[in-house]
Amino acid sequence: MHHFLLFLLLAFAPSVASAVTPQDDVQTAWRLLDYLAVDYGGAVNDDRVISASEYAEMREFSATVETQLGSLPPKAGKAALVAEARTLEQAIERKASPEQVATIARRLGADLLQSYPVPLAPQSEPDIGRGTALYSSTCAACHGTAGDGRGPDAAKLNPPPIAFTDRQRASQRSTFALYQVITQGIDGTAMQSFADLPAQDRWALAFRAGSFAYPKALAAEGERLWKSDAMLRQRIPDLKTLVALTPQALANEIGQNKAAAVMAYLRWSPQALEQANAGSLTLTRMRLAQSLAAYRAGNREEAKRLALSAYLDGFEPVEPVLASRDASLMHNIEGVMGELRARISRGEPVDRVQEQAQQLDSLFARAEANLSSGPESGVSTFLSAFTILLREGVEALLIVVAMAAFLRKSERDDALPYVHGGWIAALVAGGLTWFAATEFLSISGASRELTEGFGGIIAALVLVSVGIWMHGKAQAGAWQHYIHERMSRALTRQSAWFLFALAFLVVYREVFETILFYAAMWTDGSKVAVLSGAGVGAAALAVIGWAMLRYSVRLPIAKFFRYSSILIAVLAVVLAGKGIAAIQEAGLLGITPLSGVPQIEAVGLFPSAQVIIAQLAVAIALVAGFWWNGRRDLPLKERSAV
Repeated sequence: MHHFLLFLLLAFAPSVASAVTPQDDVQTAWRLLDYLAVDYGGAVNDDRVISASEYAEMREFSATVETQLGSLPPKAGKAALVAEARTLEQAIERKASPEQVATIARRLGADLLQSYPVPLAPQSEPDIGRGTALYSSTCAACHGTAGDGRGPDAAKLNPPPIAFTDRQRASQRSTFALYQVITQGIDGTAMQSFADLPAQDRWALAFRAGSFAYPKALAAEGERLWKSDAMLRQRIPDLKTLVALTPQALANEIGQNKAAAVMAYLRWSPQALEQANAGSLTLTRMRLAQSLAAYRAGNREEAKRLALSAYLDGFEPVEPVLASRDASLMHNIEGVMGELRARISRGEPVDRVQEQAQQLDSLFARAEANLSSGPESGVSTFLSAFTILLREGVEALLIVVAMAAFLRKSERDDALPYVHGGWIAALVAGGLTWFAATEFLSISGASRELTEGFGGIIAALVLVSVGIWMHGKAQAGAWQHYIHERMSRALTRQSAWFLFALAFLVVYREVFETILFYAAMWTDGSKVAVLSGAGVGAAALAVIGWAMLRYSVRLPIAKFFRYSSILIAVLAVVLAGKGIAAIQEAGLLGITPLSGVPQIEAVGLFPSAQVIIAQLAVAIALVAGFWWNGRRDLPLKERSAV
């Protein structure tokens, strides 16, 4: 234990290179308390001293804690803290049990941080990959690549570096304690301060150091326990609780083996906390509070970034579930959050931004009540699965049927496999997306919106050209001329693969969104109901597609192209609106709200100037194209009349 005396020299011998601040005193006192709680058992056992030198350290450290607390700036709770510190000293003097000393030290540490707050947790989940890279470059030479304290430079160091793999010692150490050591360093030892690293990097490094005693092999069992035990998730609701929690404290509640598995999972996958909190919108509220604080401080860019994170990282994950339960509330929250970001972008007065945030607070309360009402009934889950698939599928079905009917009309059945191959490939890609999203990675809110947004815009642009082209063939004479002059050559070269790509794009876009809704319902409701609703929805789509294809084949060629061109034109306008709205939600495009404009997602209408402008631009392009087709067809009509 002697090497820990040197490791904590800064507790009473801070560097003379910098002035000691109250925050330094708080952090130093907290670290000493953490040390006392962990190592007192090495000095006293069964009311007797088992190591005189260790016991001398315990007495000295407890006296130092009282001195440092006494030097803190005056506050209402300061006297109580000093009194608690004296109680701790007395407990050590009378050789109290390690359990009693640890309890007093932990309680005093918690009270200290409540009265004199210092940074307690990372602002967002640490990047473990970043922590691993930092550990390799800054720590492995001493502590070893495996964290066992046997790095190539370890033999040169006195005291030797600690082994992070020591489970007994690690069970008494919180991630916050590791963060403090990384931040302050240890004077008189080879452990230097890494205060020059960004705070998030130091947290990432602390999580990586704390994970060596809890290897990834334990994480799978920890994940099972975490996801199956709601009480456990309530016990560790956020990063602040996790970083302050020692594995031993958790083991006292759920047992050593379970605690080790859960700690392995959470230290390797801290993002699990945000996912667990998603249903309560905790992360959304936290990000919005941070955004308001940044805006009040005059940092508009940071406020915009945090407000966007509140939507993408906090609200997006629960959006599918909320949409299936209360679509109106979901759309209302989307709109108000967009207006909040717009007000921040425009630099409006703080009270105007605060007003929007207060409106969101009441909406979040309604959403949380909805989300916490328990799983949906089997009937409601079935209906949600059915209507979602029908809603998302019809849009893609219209385009695929139009292409298939077009090929049938032109007697080019040989090109039909390209269309069918496109939508089948989209379904396969959707299945792979589902597997990847549930087994290997999570789809972020930004990824979702960008996939939907750019997919919608590309499809809209393609459909504009297809719609104008089909309208131009609405005259029987023009169609016959095209068949004889162009059709054979065009479809034997690039057009067939163009049809494949278009079928894939429009279907995958809808499949991707459907997957997100289904993934939410899969964990929220009855899996049998989800599968049943999907099956019935797929059957309904098949019937609708068959009926549309059969009816379209019976239409005269001119009417078919006229109706198809109008249908595709409408879909192009709808997809343009949805695409722009999704890109706005991803933060790549600003939002200029329009009061009085309703939000009708089914037709791609959103109360945003950018959306309306995009839809008008598409509509104008289509009208111009149709007008030009009419002008071009006029000589043909005149020749036919003669």
